[in-house]
Amino acid sequence: MTDFKIVRKEDLNSADYLIEVEAPNVAEKIKPGHFVLLMTHENGERIPMSVKSAENGNIVMFIKRLGKTSLELDDYKVGDSFYQVIGPQGNEFPIKKYGNVVWCSDLVCGHAENYQYCKALSQVEGNHVISIQSFATKDDVYGEEDLRSVSDEYYITTEDGSYGEKGHYLDILKRLIEEKRVDIALACGNIGKLKEMADLTRPHNIPTMSVLRQIMVDGTGMCGACRVFIDGQMKLTCVDGPLFDAHKVNFAEVINRLAMFKAPEKLHKDLYLEGRNK
Repeated sequence: MTDFKIVRKEDLNSADYLIEVEAPNVAEKIKPGHFVLLMTHENGERIPMSVKSAENGNIVMFIKRLGKTSLELDDYKVGDSFYQVIGPQGNEFPIKKYGNVVWCSDLVCGHAENYQYCKALSQVEGNHVISIQSFATKDDVYGEEDLRSVSDEYYITTEDGSYGEKGHYLDILKRLIEEKRVDIALACGNIGKLKEMADLTRPHNIPTMSVLRQIMVDGTGMCGACRVFIDGQMKLTCVDGPLFDAHKVNFAEVINRLAMFKAPEKLHKDLYLEGRNK
């Protein structure tokens, strides 16, 4: 068994944190569009994780302290090891010339994907890469320096206007569309905002891709838990995605399905915290 050792762990803000783990056999194969499955122990969940970078044999992941397993992950320290890091999972995104590429993110998974995609796309001649991040407040901001280094243009927004421009990435995207400077738009994060993005770009016939982060159980297409409907056809985000044509996504079904798991997620989180605090 490979020793998937944690070599770096840092807080990004009060809710989000970074873990870098040794996984050379996986890291060498990771491309934009891929994700990994992380297992803390032999009987643990197979947790889908967005990858910020895969370099020098290590994988960097951004994680939010949200549910039971993300809190459990936060208990791990540098020098500890995970049971497994499995990947690459999902489908590679074609890295080629698109022209003006806009990449948007407003949640932790999206901020990780934002960097990975922008770095690869910026290396293709003819691409003009525009990265946009959205946060609630200045205290939540992270990733700016890294994204500036791999983007031709970079924008940051905060909901309260305490840093960057006040608003959301949708406001910047709307402006860029009006300036006719968007050839393709990609995003990962809040599902409701992904739907709004699709509604914004559809009248302009701008190709728009959304990363859908559905609940997964096995992450290999066996359980069907992560199903979504694309242009009326059932797809699985773990094997058919996780990136889909946003104009064809049934977002109402995506949102309803995510809501189905809120109660059991809260129950397992509460039980974990109860046991940890004893």
